[in-house]
Amino acid sequence: MMKASQMSLETRLSIYEQLFDKLDIGIRVIDHAAHPLVYNSKMRAIESMTFADLTEQSFIDVFQFRNEKESRLLQSLKDGRSIENKKQTYFNNKGEVITTINHTYPFVQDGEVMAAAEVAKDVSQMERILRDKRTNDEGSRYQFQDLLGESQAFTEVVEQAQRAARTSSSVLIIGETGTGKELFAQSIHHQSNREKKPFITQNCAALPESLVEGILFGTAKGAFTGAVDRPGLFEQAHGGTLLLDEINALPIHLQPKLLRVLQEKKVARVGEAKERPFDVRFMATMNEDPIEAIADGRLRKDLYYRLSVVSLFIPPLRERYEDAKMLAHFFLRKYNNRFHLKVDRFSEDAIEALEGYHWPGNVRELEHVIEGAMNFFTDETVLDLTHLPRYLQTGSDSEVTSIQLQKEESLPERLAIIEKDMIHQAIEQSNGNVTQAAKILGISRQRLQYKLEKYRK
Repeated sequence: MMKASQMSLETRLSIYEQLFDKLDIGIRVIDHAAHPLVYNSKMRAIESMTFADLTEQSFIDVFQFRNEKESRLLQSLKDGRSIENKKQTYFNNKGEVITTINHTYPFVQDGEVMAAAEVAKDVSQMERILRDKRTNDEGSRYQFQDLLGESQAFTEVVEQAQRAARTSSSVLIIGETGTGKELFAQSIHHQSNREKKPFITQNCAALPESLVEGILFGTAKGAFTGAVDRPGLFEQAHGGTLLLDEINALPIHLQPKLLRVLQEKKVARVGEAKERPFDVRFMATMNEDPIEAIADGRLRKDLYYRLSVVSLFIPPLRERYEDAKMLAHFFLRKYNNRFHLKVDRFSEDAIEALEGYHWPGNVRELEHVIEGAMNFFTDETVLDLTHLPRYLQTGSDSEVTSIQLQKEESLPERLAIIEKDMIHQAIEQSNGNVTQAAKILGISRQRLQYKLEKYRK
């Protein structure tokens, strides 16, 4: 076996370089003239740069600092002091913002600083998430009068939400993507006695798993490399409302901790034993049937029971087709104002196409269709069928069935008859198994139970 002393300098350097590149933390070393000596894989990923980017010009010219004092590395090289656990924000050579927590150390030989190194943890993503969330929190404030719809299915859930606004119980809002779940959550908050307190929202699916716990519960200084004292969402929402969107995307191993926090109404930051009490009304949304999420192991049953003290099921647009016309006119007015247009109406063919489509993307898809059509307008005053996407013009995305209407029978009455018949057939096919029948019909189990109860009356 070869002894370390027998290895060539080149071999040792190769081993060190490979080791540095395997570490999940950024490392940079510069010599006394600020030339790069080490620039490992993680540091290059943090800064979206290559080693060649550093060798083409001086360190201070590559990265955008107002002065050398803002660079911890140059400061350590100049003063010969170690600087630990300090946040630093700067720009890479493309002008992109980089935020890191740094430990910076000088290398001294014979009383002279020969080089300096920084060990960096990337917090750019966390800073961006928190910054975007603060921006969103200052945005639209929806209230119940902003929820548009006259169908029975929609007005019923609005009434349920209005009643829920009087309490502080947890609310689980279930609905397909694009149905307006967050609008309901904001409306409940703004009609409650917490209206003047924070409304904090976070999409669980948008969080990298490594950051979820720290963002939810907060972090304590020293909990991990680069950790600083930072309040989590529960502390930020104190006195107000916290909404976790797509709760079923929360990592399953964190769900028991969330459950405990909700039950105890106390939260401990990551890396800290101290528990901090909070007063928060908790709401969550899901874009799938919670029973299926539990069966598939994405949602804990005990957490579901804790969340669903109040459950609101937002109907998809295809189940309240009669609201499509009202919503289309609302979006027409909205984008008239935004684009400074004077489109005053839809043609009959356009309205017929909008009302006849099944809208898999729900209200959000309808809005995008109207916005997209009006992007190409100049002096037109009528939104016609030809302005709509081709699939709406041809009706190729929906089935066409010939139905003989009875005398004086309305479309809603006929659709109710068809719906009852399909539900009856699905129940028969599944031998009375409601969950299986719901799968046959392509709707959630809760929605089928609602309809069964509705048609029993």
